[in-house]
Amino acid sequence: MTRFIIRRLLAMILVMFVISLLTFLLFEAIPNGDPALRLAGRSATALEIQEIRHKYGFDQPIYVQYGRTMKNIFTGQAYSYTQGFNVLDEIRSGLPATLSLAFGAGIIWLLTSIVVGTLAAIKAGRYTDRVLTVLAMIGVSFPPFFLGAVLIYFLGYKANIFPLGGYVKLTANPVQWFTHLVLPWFTLSVLFIGFYSRVLRSTILDTINEDYVRTAKAKGLSERQVLIRHILRNSLIPIISLWGLDIAQVIGGGAILTESVYNLHGVGQLAAESIGKLDIIPILVITMLTAFAVVFLAAVIDILYAFLDPRIRLAA
Repeated sequence: MTRFIIRRLLAMILVMFVISLLTFLLFEAIPNGDPALRLAGRSATALEIQEIRHKYGFDQPIYVQYGRTMKNIFTGQAYSYTQGFNVLDEIRSGLPATLSLAFGAGIIWLLTSIVVGTLAAIKAGRYTDRVLTVLAMIGVSFPPFFLGAVLIYFLGYKANIFPLGGYVKLTANPVQWFTHLVLPWFTLSVLFIGFYSRVLRSTILDTINEDYVRTAKAKGLSERQVLIRHILRNSLIPIISLWGLDIAQVIGGGAILTESVYNLHGVGQLAAESIGKLDIIPILVITMLTAFAVVFLAAVIDILYAFLDPRIRLAA
């Protein structure tokens, strides 16, 4: 276990370094990526732009700028060039909304996908399977921003059942926290339910033909016992892997459309605003947050692998 943790920590450091460096270099390469131009304004003279470059160190070598930026990030002194706020404070402010959205929706789409995917596999080729296949394709094809707008209009504006948007902290009012997140949870879950259920269906149908499944049936285990203990347990391995990576992406701003439609003021909405303004510091920090979440949850998934499949060991 100690070796496993050390390997994961080293991998995390390497991934975050590479991602941050590539992101930084990308902004240096894109047209109009110079933050001095945006800080100076459209009417600024060449001399004023040069003074801003010197003031903020944009005229220094790229490796010096990168090192200074990383130092500011890890010491809590990273500020947005275009909006002036402390980036880490802004992310800390939006993280509760993003975490609530990510894990709430993640639990919904994971559990629902297991039920739908298993049912579709059991009823493979029958009417139920065909109906679930159509519904899954609709879910995968539905744009989140459109589904969110429809739900807000009919269930929020017309029926007045749910709030029109915004976020309330769990500690402030648990009931309001829940009601404000019901529609975002559903909106974000629909896409993943359609995809996950199809993956699980295919995996279950492949697992049914494995030797250990036939052996379990020959030992006299019931169909239910074989399904739960052997088929489903092993079929969940790729689903758990996908789930961890998708949760990490959502935490790192992957739910941009959902957060923007429902005005949750989370990390995703901050990422969308920063991308629109080519604000490198928030984008860089959010990208590093995503890398951290991916590596961390990948380690958790590896531990779950060992539980779901005894053949897998952490030392492997």
